[in-house]
Amino acid sequence: MSDSGLQHPLWHKDAIIYQLHVKSFFDANGDGIGDFQGLTQKLDYLAQLGINTIWLMPFYPSPGRDDGYDISDYEGIRPEFGTIDDFSRFVEEAHKRSIRVIAELVINHTSDQHPWFQRARRAPAGSPEREFYVWSDTDKKFKETRIIFVDAERSNWTWDPVAKSYFWHRFYSHQPDLNYRNPAVVDALLNTMRFWLDLGVDGFRLDAIPHLVERDETRNENLPETHALLKYIRRTLDGSYPGKVLLAEANQWPEEARQYFGKGDECHMAFHFPLMPRIFTAIAKADKQPIVTIIGQTYDIPNSCQWAIFLRNHDELSLEMVSEEERYFLWNTYAADKRARLNLGIRRRLGPLMGQDRRRIELLHILLLSLPGSPVLYYGDELGMGDNIELGDRNGVRTLMQWSPDKNAGFSTAPEEQLALPLIDDPQYGFKAINVREQESDPHSLLNWLRRILQLRTVHQAFGRGSIHFLENDNPAVIAYLREYGEEKLLCAANLSDASVATDVQLVGLEGSTPVELINGLAFPPISESGYRLTFQPYGYYWLRLD
Repeated sequence: MSDSGLQHPLWHKDAIIYQLHVKSFFDANGDGIGDFQGLTQKLDYLAQLGINTIWLMPFYPSPGRDDGYDISDYEGIRPEFGTIDDFSRFVEEAHKRSIRVIAELVINHTSDQHPWFQRARRAPAGSPEREFYVWSDTDKKFKETRIIFVDAERSNWTWDPVAKSYFWHRFYSHQPDLNYRNPAVVDALLNTMRFWLDLGVDGFRLDAIPHLVERDETRNENLPETHALLKYIRRTLDGSYPGKVLLAEANQWPEEARQYFGKGDECHMAFHFPLMPRIFTAIAKADKQPIVTIIGQTYDIPNSCQWAIFLRNHDELSLEMVSEEERYFLWNTYAADKRARLNLGIRRRLGPLMGQDRRRIELLHILLLSLPGSPVLYYGDELGMGDNIELGDRNGVRTLMQWSPDKNAGFSTAPEEQLALPLIDDPQYGFKAINVREQESDPHSLLNWLRRILQLRTVHQAFGRGSIHFLENDNPAVIAYLREYGEEKLLCAANLSDASVATDVQLVGLEGSTPVELINGLAFPPISESGYRLTFQPYGYYWLRLD
């Protein structure tokens, strides 16, 4: 990839992002743990899939109490994953294949084993070293602030016997929050970002950013001070690292989530948490309205910015941004087995959520790839991989990539008891039934279907950059919309129900156009009047180019 291509200011609007965990992807040295050498060996697989951006989950040194989200050194590589040289070679080889790399950076908190915290707890109260974190003589401060991990924590304060003070943590009690009111903390963060940008990364996924700054008598989320900090970070990085991207993880209601773009001067991208559960609601109820309504509430963002939209990821399927009634509906629909429920979400992968129904899995991907935003695919979902809800916390959806039906799913040559996580070996989702090798050899597999769909999406910029206009029809189960960019017009339509349906889609102003199916090149009858008849199979869909 040329330097000019790497630095194109709007590359994130055409991104197709693949999220992976180095630990679980491929083990090159036979110790049972995935590593950067192994990931580098699998870059050709990712290029052939059709993605153009990799999002790496945390890979830094860590005690591992929160699967790497408890960082103890921001400028190192977790030893099991390799070395800085291994990482640099991985980035270089990814760029050779026109694949960008986004590194996840957990900036809200550190591990309690980080040298900064160990120094802070021993430093005098009020000193610059102590003030790297947030301390209090009482656990009653910030009482308006919610507890996020309701299944694990009873307070956002934990007593430290060395400091003889309480420290603040929005997540686990071993993850003390950094104090961004201290300029030295801001400088340390920027130095960390420069370190990785100088090694070639193309951007950062900023974890948990609504919680960066605290103020008494507030909910301590989405504060103006947090937005001011993000503006400063963006302004500082733009001057020296053009073309690099900040991706916000802000699991917030629509109006608050939109604020992380600022006026195009904060984050370039933000995850569309409000949309994701409504896609699952829409297909469960065979009703397009949840999708139509939420996009109407979140569509108006700065032109240079982009939503990152997703179906599943490494966490539980979050149900925080829905009403209590909607949450219980989704729990009862998709997590009747209460072991699958975690905090305010569902810890299942896409395949089990859909009961391995190929029609519904395809339909969800069709929506993901054609609604406004840049799609994020979670490793293994291209195969329909399963999960293991017997594993604690979120580990059940972070299991080992299934490369082949051979020993250890082709992931590692290590003895099975040394593997980073247990293999999935049940008859439906186990590695002998679902793996890359067998799906690559089957032209009708989910993997090969998705490769073809991603190729189509890549060549039609209207999907990533175009406007959206929802089209009326008389069936609540049929969602239809027009994506337009420049001279290109794409008509997308899908049946969210398990029944065959026919409906007239209103195509006012498009008379005389000829719809041509993108997937198979079939030309449809020209549009002669505004009501255009479309017939759908159960969970059927169309991508039509209007010539």
